[in-house]
Amino acid sequence: MNKKFKIRKDDMVEIIAGKDKGKRGNVVRVVRDKDRVIVSGCNIVKKAMKKRSQQDAGGIAEIEAPLHISNVAIVCKKCGPTRIGYKLDGDKKFRVCRKCGDTL
Repeated sequence: MNKKFKIRKDDMVEIIAGKDKGKRGNVVRVVRDKDRVIVSGCNIVKKAMKKRSQQDAGGIAEIEAPLHISNVAIVCKKCGPTRIGYKLDGDKKFRVCRKCGDTL
């Protein structure tokens, strides 16, 4: 079964819980099977990387770890972090801001 999330790749989101609360960034990837999103520049963790080739140094790298989708909120241009609703316009479906009704 494929889950349907209201947050998609390249959406501007704000982190609403956890160590990076208040930070904003774009969604790099949505991990559907684990209900998680990777946000650019947020939730940075250190990871030990193995040396793969002669040029690749390996060592300790800083990567963006996935966050649970419940800990992020999409950002509306007018009113900031908000929830998402849907509007039907003929046969097209649009995501709208729940606060001001503007399309996202």
